[in-house]
Amino acid sequence: MATVQYHLEKTPEKEIQDFFRSLQKKILALGDDIEEGSPESYISYKRSGERIFSYIFIQKKSIKIQLTIPHDDLKDSKGISVDVSNKVHKSVKTEIKLEEFDDLEYVFDLVRQCYQFEKQEEIDDTEPVKDFPWTRFYESVADKLLGFKDKRDKLVKEIHKIVEDVPTLSGYEDTYKDGTTGPLRDICPFTTIGIFNKNHIADTRKIIAGKLADFLGIKETIPERFGGIPTLPRKGWFFAKENERKPHDIDTLWEVFEKAIEFSRSRDKDARSDFIAAYNKAAKVKNVGWNLTIGLFWIRPRSFPTLDKTSRNYINENLDDINIPKKPPSAEEYLDILEALENKFREDALPFSSFPELARAGWEKWEIKRYSLDKLATDCFIDRSKLEKIFDRLQTKKNLILQGPPGTGKTWLAKRLAFVLVGRKDNSKVKALQFHPNLSYEDFVRGWRPDGDGKLELVNGPFLQIAEAARKNPTEKYVIVIEEINRGNPAQILGELLTLLEADKRNADEALELCYSKEDGERFFIPENLYVIGTMNIADRSLALVDLALRRRFAFTDLEPIFGEPWKKWVHDKFDIDRKILSEIETRIRSLNDIISKDQELGPQFRIGHSFVTPTNGTSIKDARDWFQQVVDTEIGPLLDVYWFDNLDNAREAKEALLKGF
Repeated sequence: MATVQYHLEKTPEKEIQDFFRSLQKKILALGDDIEEGSPESYISYKRSGERIFSYIFIQKKSIKIQLTIPHDDLKDSKGISVDVSNKVHKSVKTEIKLEEFDDLEYVFDLVRQCYQFEKQEEIDDTEPVKDFPWTRFYESVADKLLGFKDKRDKLVKEIHKIVEDVPTLSGYEDTYKDGTTGPLRDICPFTTIGIFNKNHIADTRKIIAGKLADFLGIKETIPERFGGIPTLPRKGWFFAKENERKPHDIDTLWEVFEKAIEFSRSRDKDARSDFIAAYNKAAKVKNVGWNLTIGLFWIRPRSFPTLDKTSRNYINENLDDINIPKKPPSAEEYLDILEALENKFREDALPFSSFPELARAGWEKWEIKRYSLDKLATDCFIDRSKLEKIFDRLQTKKNLILQGPPGTGKTWLAKRLAFVLVGRKDNSKVKALQFHPNLSYEDFVRGWRPDGDGKLELVNGPFLQIAEAARKNPTEKYVIVIEEINRGNPAQILGELLTLLEADKRNADEALELCYSKEDGERFFIPENLYVIGTMNIADRSLALVDLALRRRFAFTDLEPIFGEPWKKWVHDKFDIDRKILSEIETRIRSLNDIISKDQELGPQFRIGHSFVTPTNGTSIKDARDWFQQVVDTEIGPLLDVYWFDNLDNAREAKEALLKGF
């Protein structure tokens, strides 16, 4: 950790050194609860976690001090320049730029006032911090990361260590310039903070944040909740892969990170100019886009607004006079938005008065419409931990197949996993279809079709249609759900897509020509934001076997018949069926499944799933026993006849056992 002396040795002017040492000594003597903080380029002090002044920044010919003190007590005398920023509530951030160094007592007196004032806990500005305690943690992470600008090898090494320690954390493999792949070798500060700001559940985010905090030596409390803090997809990089990024892209991101922190401390002309230059340069880095505003919000949530999609939608719907451009803004446009929002915060009618409050307001409105993993866990009987693993494999592999016996809810779960990935129940971003023996490549991908004039024209199938939609909207996720993926001939239907589906081949360098091209040299690749979920009935003897090439490109997960307390509670609560009856049904189905599992001609893959005895929403059940008998007669019974087509006595006995004494 850099020391005060380290900074002073780099400042040759003796008068600055003497002044600073004297001021430092007097401040540290104010109380035992004052601690010295020392990031690379400035010195800050805190009192019991509350900032008594934001920073002391040493320049060659001056020292800048930024205080937070009651505006009624501000003074401007003795040649000390006091640049008062916009007044908020009863306190104001005040910058003191010392051009001469003979006013030590006066400067110290201002610091002392600030310390005493905050210690009495009378500053109104402390209230929002209590509502948003996570801001302290995020700012501390940013402050500590400043010290790793020139020590990124150590930072990257720690990131890989955290990735190894957290099973659900992935996405830190890079593609090098020679086309080979391997561990990420460089990283920017925003991507570092993004490691615990991805689409993980809160508990996982806390674990990741804790590991990073331990490495950085952060004492601030790790947030308990992350509501209102924007996240990134699992990839979560602010830069492209090594074979696609420019040599200085990551340096550029470190520069805007540093300049943004400086600008948050002092909005003087020079800091503003430096920030604008660094921002506009960083905005040109591939993969930055709107993410830059998210990163700025992470590092200084009270100084910079996030313009993630949720916040943009909220601002557009509720603040008509704030103009959000359709494309990521330039630095000048971003600062115009920032200042316009700050002016809005002063309006009494507005229900929020800070950027964290604005972000939370947008998040809360979106949360009402959101379809999350938490919501899915309450809607189904699958254990939460298993759902997390399934969802993680979908995000990592991008292609997932749900396989299992009939009635295990494969189609139901496939569509809802798609909604979780998209973030809401949005059928415009989820396309569902079914493979069958007559389906061809020309139907699914692209083929010749007659037009209205009787001529043939090349028409894109459903896969290319949704791929094109995903390509036009890269910030959104799209999903194609393929039911009964092995009912057709997957290798014949998919064609060259079988290669392009691989997660590491979803870029322009891996593009291939399609069987039918609309123009010379046309090449196609699957965009990164398009996911494929398939379902597979492993009990149907008539279906084609899935070849190894397809298996290698998909993650497979098995679904089982699920009964027990979750099933009984859901059916009882929804349809008011007596629990004793449900227990009887469960016992009978479990006994039947034991017989099926032990049958050498059948096996576990032919068991009866819970969906057969789980009524669909809207079903009216007046007599639960009569309802179950109908299910056995019309659904389970005919299926058993198919299972034991060569020994119908087994099927008859199994049906009788299901209903005997019921």
